[in-house]
Amino acid sequence: MFKNIDVQEAIKRSILVEKCARDFFRLGAKHMKDERARKTFELLASEEEERARGFYDLYQGDDIPDFDAFMAVDPDTDLDWLNDSEKALMENIDERHALDLAMQKSQTLEKSLRDMADKFTDPQVKEVFLKNANSTHQHYELIESEYAHLMGMVHETDINIYVRE
Repeated sequence: MFKNIDVQEAIKRSILVEKCARDFFRLGAKHMKDERARKTFELLASEEEERARGFYDLYQGDDIPDFDAFMAVDPDTDLDWLNDSEKALMENIDERHALDLAMQKSQTLEKSLRDMADKFTDPQVKEVFLKNANSTHQHYELIESEYAHLMGMVHETDINIYVRE
């Protein structure tokens, strides 16, 4: 189905993915009581928007004329990160469950982006999807780290201290 898309369509899809991820993290941030978890979600939302802007700057199509206006509207796409029941869940979710959901969504998205990259022979199209997958993986690691902190688990930066003792 997607084998014949060109690099511009791949870039447009990446803009949509970044917007959906940004919307997810913004929604999560609004419901976080723990300041550190809220700041993590705000940081991730900001980074998703920056990545969307980066893809937008590469996009040559004329169907997204204004970046800020595009980012301000709700997505009308099957790429939306949350279904209606998950959106309702976010209204009353605690930090642990929000971070867990964010890790699940990030892993699913990363796998999807890597699968998409594998479907294309055009190296530029592959690169767009792989770049997005790699940055999604970095976000997963940040969320996982925050989850470990929130749960009182040993943080990866503390492992050497515990191993030496």
